[in-house]
Amino acid sequence: MSEQQKHHILAISAHAGDQELTAGATIAKYTQAGHKATFLHLSPGEKGHPRLSPDEYAKQKIEESYKAADILGADVRYLQYKDAEIPVNDQIKYEVADIIRELKPDIIITHWKNSIHKDHANTHKIVEDAHFYAALKTIERDLPSHYAKKIYYSENWEDMHEFVPEVFVDIPEEAFEAWIKALGVYAFARGETYGFPYIDYYKALTVVRGAPVYFKRAQGFMVPRGALNKRLQWFD
Repeated sequence: MSEQQKHHILAISAHAGDQELTAGATIAKYTQAGHKATFLHLSPGEKGHPRLSPDEYAKQKIEESYKAADILGADVRYLQYKDAEIPVNDQIKYEVADIIRELKPDIIITHWKNSIHKDHANTHKIVEDAHFYAALKTIERDLPSHYAKKIYYSENWEDMHEFVPEVFVDIPEEAFEAWIKALGVYAFARGETYGFPYIDYYKALTVVRGAPVYFKRAQGFMVPRGALNKRLQWFD
């Protein structure tokens, strides 16, 4: 992608915090270079607190998500679905497709399909079809069709079955620092819900993904099958 062309990343997650953890450093890199990014959360992820009620935690997570996005230089959107109850049907697929048509992203980031969390797996299916519906001119909605040229799947510890990253994005220091600051806004990322050391895990993962490709830090992504096919007269 040329440095002159400005891009819009739409990061679609089941819960607030999912894509901030897994793609937030990449998003910070893009926004710091003048590109645009939007987080679309299908739910707040409000049922993941052992001491707060879902309503209390939803309010907290929504506030956290706006603070984190501000640090990352991104916008935030929500759909009105409940944690652990995200459905797979045409209603939600068209809601996401309408947002794709409205925002016109050229890059979409979402969950990998194989997950121990059904909301993550369902979100993958929703985005897969929404991406298709948004691009079809023959599907008439309020807004004209839009084709997002690139789709990537981010690396989440809950989505690791058959996850094989093929794209590695170099993370510069300024983006890394903004990302860590943004993650620190989330109580769950700080380990205050069930104790999982999210920030330490994802910080370490950037080193693991960067080392084999000679980057100090990187975030790894999968692509749809066949997306890296190239037409060559000679080997690169």
